[in-house]
Amino acid sequence: MIFLNFQTISIALVILLTSLASATCSDSGQLSVRQAIRQAAKDDAEELNLSNRGLTSLPSEIDQLSNLKILRLDDNQLEALPPEIGQLSNLTQLHLTYNQLTTLPPEVGALANLIELDLGNNRLTSLPPQISHLANLERLLLNKNNLKALPPEIGQLSKLTQLVLGGNQLAALPPESVELSNLVTLDLVQNQFTATPPEIFALPNLRYLYLSGNRLTTLTSQIGQLSHLEVLWLRNNELTGLPPEIGQMSHLIKLDLSNNQLQALPPELGHLAQLTALYLTNNRLAGLPPEVGQLSSLIELNLAGNQLTEAPAQIGQLSSLERLLLNDNALTAVPPELGQLTNLVGLSLRDNRLTELPPELGQLSNLSVLDVAGNRVTTLPPEIEGRPGLKIIKY
Repeated sequence: MIFLNFQTISIALVILLTSLASATCSDSGQLSVRQAIRQAAKDDAEELNLSNRGLTSLPSEIDQLSNLKILRLDDNQLEALPPEIGQLSNLTQLHLTYNQLTTLPPEVGALANLIELDLGNNRLTSLPPQISHLANLERLLLNKNNLKALPPEIGQLSKLTQLVLGGNQLAALPPESVELSNLVTLDLVQNQFTATPPEIFALPNLRYLYLSGNRLTTLTSQIGQLSHLEVLWLRNNELTGLPPEIGQMSHLIKLDLSNNQLQALPPELGHLAQLTALYLTNNRLAGLPPEVGQLSSLIELNLAGNQLTEAPAQIGQLSSLERLLLNDNALTAVPPELGQLTNLVGLSLRDNRLTELPPELGQLSNLSVLDVAGNRVTTLPPEIEGRPGLKIIKY
């Protein structure tokens, strides 16, 4: 004979009721989604938002939405898509971020009118070759998945302008990538590239290239072939130097080389006449080439966290400069030519070895913040101390 005390029975009832409630909620959630699909079909809806519904599967009734153009399924728990997804022949946008997808059904290739496919933050390990059938696809977002390789069929996406692959495990691109002649943006951040993928040099319309967070130790001289590139992100790599051919990138506007191991910069860097932002934080630079003064369009120059003992006087020629960060170096003096930077708004000299500042800094009529904390400056020239509207950070 089995004896159950009241407490044991109570616990068992609580567990049973909780399970039933959970199942009921799940069933009602699916029912609600089916109702939403039926209503959308009745209304000939062109857009349906099923995001954040706790979905673990997508009802097969989705194939009823023949007029649907935009389908949002973000922030669910989908592990797979039903084959019926391929029946949405008018779909132009499919959003599936933050799910648990590991694969895509081959039927996804039937979405012939798809322009944007967003699959970021899933668990994809591969793409089906049928992806090549998406002849109108312009934007493909695959960031933060588990991709180790791309299928060669990716090269058949001739209208693709944006390809986002950051946060995967890629070490190479398929040779067929050279066929992506309309590609404008390529995001390869936080992958496992040890060298610049040679395929990118054959992309004539590439404007934005993001390679931060890889394992690059050098840049090939072919980088100069990207003459139309406007933004190049190379932060958080292991670069020790730059090829002189970088000076051939005549349309470059922003260049980020922060958190590398650069010990010197090539003089040819001064040829980048359209450069507006240059980030060199946390490298090993002990000096700068005088040619840096030729960067006449530069608005922001970040040299924080290097080993500079002096700043070249030629920095004073950067007439467009608004923000100059020289903090966390080993500067013992500031060139008086910095007083020529009439557009300068912010100047950080924090944590250097300065004992004095040149009075010429008082000529910086637009300067609003001057940070000199962490130095050995005991007094400031009256031209600086008395400048109206200037905030001076001393401690």
